[in-house]
Amino acid sequence: MASQPGFDRRSLLRGGAAATAAGAIGLSAAGTAHAAGPAAARGSRSAARAEVAEPRIYSTEEWGARAPSSAIVVEDHRPTFIVVHHTAEPGNSEDYSLEHAKKICRDIQNFHMDGNGWADSGQQFTNSRGGFRLEGRHRSLEVVRGGTQHVQGANVGSHNSEVIGIENEGLYTDVDVPQALWDSLVQLVAWIAAQYGTDLANIKGHRDFNSTECPGEVLYGRLQELRDAVGNALGVSSPVDRLLNWPLLKPGSVGPQVRAAQHLLRAKGHSVPVDGIFGTATKRAVAELADTHNIDRHTCSAMHHSKVDETGFLGSDIWPLLTPGDRRRPEGGEIEEAVGTLLRSKRGKAPDVGELTETAWKRLLN
Repeated sequence: MASQPGFDRRSLLRGGAAATAAGAIGLSAAGTAHAAGPAAARGSRSAARAEVAEPRIYSTEEWGARAPSSAIVVEDHRPTFIVVHHTAEPGNSEDYSLEHAKKICRDIQNFHMDGNGWADSGQQFTNSRGGFRLEGRHRSLEVVRGGTQHVQGANVGSHNSEVIGIENEGLYTDVDVPQALWDSLVQLVAWIAAQYGTDLANIKGHRDFNSTECPGEVLYGRLQELRDAVGNALGVSSPVDRLLNWPLLKPGSVGPQVRAAQHLLRAKGHSVPVDGIFGTATKRAVAELADTHNIDRHTCSAMHHSKVDETGFLGSDIWPLLTPGDRRRPEGGEIEEAVGTLLRSKRGKAPDVGELTETAWKRLLN
């Protein structure tokens, strides 16, 4: 589908957003990305795929993992999504050795078991800056080899029965990943996707589900490149112009999306200024909204994520609490102002509110 008039197509692609066709990957009314449907089958299980050899993955035994504190849950279905994370460790390590990679796994497991009280590491796999792939949660390697079941992890809030998570060592908010890490990530994701027949549109980032920076602005911005590379390995086309994601706003953000969010917060009864600046009052309102709806703020499996204050971030699990989701015409002063703010920023003209649908809202918010 062609992009909307006045939209910068290249900017949309860089942001991971695009127009959608029926059945394509979209955003659920409940709050986050949902699975690509049959019409997105260019990269689906129905398409013929090349065989992908299993890359070298070091098992939990090889890196010296502790025994889980309780039984590992193995669900009798395939995971829908492959989710990319970063460990968010400050000061990216220049130790690219295998021993360092093993130590990272031990540190993460200790943090998850002793700090979070989890049964084991939250992520199914870990990928080091030196390009070493390691099993995270026990039995993950064995179960992916089978191709029909899923080890339940603890790396995406409210979606752990649907996702298989890969922790990438490092912090990628404003620097790129090392080439060794990138190459090993492509190989690992390609193998998992081949084993499960994962639709390439369902290779996602953590922020597609929760209001979090993870996997960092830079790595998140390369997810379409990752889908393309995995598609090349599988011999299938990757999705283009059909991935639609909610924007991540956080304290310090500025612009029309913030202004629109402030109108929407006011429509929900929150007292915030409409100045396009994500300041203290906006942060407080978003945090209150999250608390009201029991949104978990600390959902990432990474070792240091729980130490990063992401209170008040407005992302994939918060936007749908603010936006009309029943395909009705948006009505009311604040909602209409939010629509107008977004339309004027995209097209330079006033909105025709009566023509807006749920899909149009999502497109505008990107």
